[in-house]
Amino acid sequence: MSLIPIRPGSSPGSGAERSDAARNRELLLCAARQLVEECGADGVTMDKLAERAGVGKGTVFRRFGSRAGLMMTLLSDAEAEFQGRFMFGPPPLGPGAPPLERLIAFGAERIRYVLEYGELARAAEASLHNRFEAPPAVLWHRHIEHLLRSAGFDADPWLMAMSLSATLDPDRLLHAVRVQHVSQERLEESWRQLVTRVAGGTVAP
Repeated sequence: MSLIPIRPGSSPGSGAERSDAARNRELLLCAARQLVEECGADGVTMDKLAERAGVGKGTVFRRFGSRAGLMMTLLSDAEAEFQGRFMFGPPPLGPGAPPLERLIAFGAERIRYVLEYGELARAAEASLHNRFEAPPAVLWHRHIEHLLRSAGFDADPWLMAMSLSATLDPDRLLHAVRVQHVSQERLEESWRQLVTRVAGGTVAP
């Protein structure tokens, strides 16, 4: 499932669903959202979802493929909205601002996204494929790499983009906030300091 918008205003998906399939999908997603609210993302299992929705477990797996696939689907609207803003939205997150300003804005927005949807994001990244090779993860990496190149960073921008992406990992950010009591403001300022130094700019006081 790709969450990468093809053009402004487009939505994820691979074509029109039959009406009965669309109804079943919405039934399952509604039940999944209820379970997330009741017991958190970590407490949602495919068995619980099948029971809550009144369908067979096989139906759940055919629809979502895996538990991580279910979590990615639950995140799809929020992820597509985020992608649309950094690809097509207003600056500094979207096009039109200098690359360093866009890079700073990207990290800050991603931190806010993780703090809001972190449990789902963490569950969606349960497999190595979803963590590093799913379309959204590939897009974030390419976006950071593009901004680094545009800012004049030429010392292996692909690898540096991977290193910077690691600092936005949901597990890392949630642990920092919940266990180490790091504020959102400190996380965003740390990102700003980091990418400014990496890209060779000057950090404003």
